Amino acid sequence: MKNTPARRSSITVFKGRVFHVDRDLVALPNGRTVPLDVVRHRGSVVLVPQPDRQHVILIRQYRYAIRKWIWELPAGSLDAKESAAHAAARECEEEIGWTPRKLTKLGEYFPTPGFCDEKMTFFRCEKLTAPKGPIARDADEQIEPRTFTIEAAWRLVASGQVVDMKTVLGLVLIQRADHRVSGRSARPSRGR
Repeated sequence: MKNTPARRSSITVFKGRVFHVDRDLVALPNGRTVPLDVVRHRGSVVLVPQPDRQHVILIRQYRYAIRKWIWELPAGSLDAKESAAHAAARECEEEIGWTPRKLTKLGEYFPTPGFCDEKMTFFRCEKLTAPKGPIARDADEQIEPRTFTIEAAWRLVASGQVVDMKTVLGLVLIQRADHRVSGRSARPSRGR
C-alpha cells in the first residue's frame, strides 16, 4: 500500500514498571479512523550463553503469566538509555552468574508486532568468567541456571519444556551462525 496509517492522537491508558499501554486514534488508508492499543516497551536482550560451542546455559524460571516453570534463554529489559550490549553483559551476570568477555550480536526481532513495539536483540555470550562482585538479581526472579548440550536443549523444545519463542529462535540463530562459519547447511537439526 502506498499510504500508511497516521496517528491522530494518543493517550497513555496504563503505565507499569516494564511497559506502558497507549491508546492511539489512527487514520487508516481506507478512510476509517480506529482506536488501537499499543504496548510500548524499551526493548530487551536475549542471551545465548555458551561455555563452548557444544553447550548452552538455560534458566529454569516460573512464569506467572502462563503459570508454569519453564526452561528458557536468559533475557531482560533494557534500562533507560542503556545500550543493548551493556544490557546483555549485565543480564548475563544477573541471571546466570557469569560475565561474558565476548558478545556477538545475532539479530534483532519483534516478537509481537501486532500490538507491541518491543525489539529483542539476541546476543551470543562467550568466554564466560566469574563476575568481580556479588550478583544482583531482580526481586521477582527465582532462577536456576543449568548447562545443556545443544542437542539436549532441542530435546527440551521437543518435549514441551521450552515453550517460549525467544529460546527456540536463539537456538536457531546460533546454529545458523555456526553453520555459516563451517559452510554447512543453515537448516536447524531436530536435536534427536
